[in-house]
Amino acid sequence: MIGWYVLSVVAIIQLHRSSIAVNAIPIASQVRGSNEVAVFGHLNPDTDSIATAIGYAALLRSMGINAKAYRLGDLNKETEFVLNTAQVQSPDVLSEDIPDGSEVVLVDHNERLQSIHNLASMNITYVIDHHKLGDLTTSQPGYIRFEPVGCTATIRAKISVTTTNDDRNIVTYLQPISGITDLQSYVDNLFEAKSDLAGLTTEEIVLRDYKIFVFQNQKWGIGVAETWYPDYLLNQKDELLLEMVKEKGRSNLTGILFSIIDILNEKNLMLIPGEPENTVVRAAFNVDVTDQMADLGARLSRKLQIIPPLEVYFNKRA
Repeated sequence: MIGWYVLSVVAIIQLHRSSIAVNAIPIASQVRGSNEVAVFGHLNPDTDSIATAIGYAALLRSMGINAKAYRLGDLNKETEFVLNTAQVQSPDVLSEDIPDGSEVVLVDHNERLQSIHNLASMNITYVIDHHKLGDLTTSQPGYIRFEPVGCTATIRAKISVTTTNDDRNIVTYLQPISGITDLQSYVDNLFEAKSDLAGLTTEEIVLRDYKIFVFQNQKWGIGVAETWYPDYLLNQKDELLLEMVKEKGRSNLTGILFSIIDILNEKNLMLIPGEPENTVVRAAFNVDVTDQMADLGARLSRKLQIIPPLEVYFNKRA
C-alpha cells in the first residue's frame, strides 16, 4: 500500500508546480468571493494530509480561486523527506485567528475534533476525504467527494485492504510526473525517515499520528506509530503508557490507545494503559491483553481495521 501512496503524494506535489494537463473530472467552483481560501488537512498532519492540501490548493488556483495550502501542526520526518525530495516548501501553519465565515477546504478529514477549533463557524466549500463520514455539517451546499482509496492524494489525482485498483492504476499515470525512477529505493528512504524518532519526547511520539474519535458520546484518542524499528518504542513502553495516561487527563478522554506498527513484519502491538481500554480492546478485537499490551496481528490500518471494530463494540452497547 505504501509504495502507491508515496508515489501519489510526491506526484501530487509535483502537480503543484506543473502545467501538465490532467484528465480531470470537472468540478464547479463553490467559492463565491475573492478572499483567500484556506486548504488544510487534519491536526497532527501526516504526509497525505499535507500533500493533498498542496495539490488541491494548486488545482483551485488553476480554476482562478485564491487558494492557499496550510497545515494544522508540525511536520513529521516522513513528510519533511517527501517535501525535500520534491523540493516543495512546507505550507504555513493556519492561524487560530482565522475569521468566522472564512471559506475553507478540508482534505483527509471530516470530523470536528480532528480539525480547527472553530470549524463550525467556517464556510466549508470543498471536502476531499477517504475516511468514514463523521460529524461534519455545512452551512450551505459544497463539493464533497469521498472515495474508499488508500490515500486522499489519489482522489486529488483523479480529479484533475487500503490499496485499491484505483491506487495502483494511478501509479502508471503519476510516475512520470513524480520524477521517481527507483521507487523501491525511494520507499526505503521514506520508511527510514518515518522511523526516525530520535529527539522526540514521549508526548511527541504519542501525539505524532493521533486522532480523536467519538463513540456513543465517548471521546477516545487513537494514536499509531509506523516504524521499521518497533523495539525502539517497545523499550519505552512504560514511558509511553505514562504519557498516554497524562494525555487522557489533559484532553478529558474516556479512553486512549496507541499502536506500534511493525512495518516489515506487518504486526500491530497496541498499548493499553488501564480501564476501560483493557475491557474494550479484549471484546472489540477478541484478543488477550498481557502486560498492558495486545497483539492485534495484521490490523495495520486505523481507518479500516481499528476504528470499525471499536464502532461495532460501542454500537452494540448503545
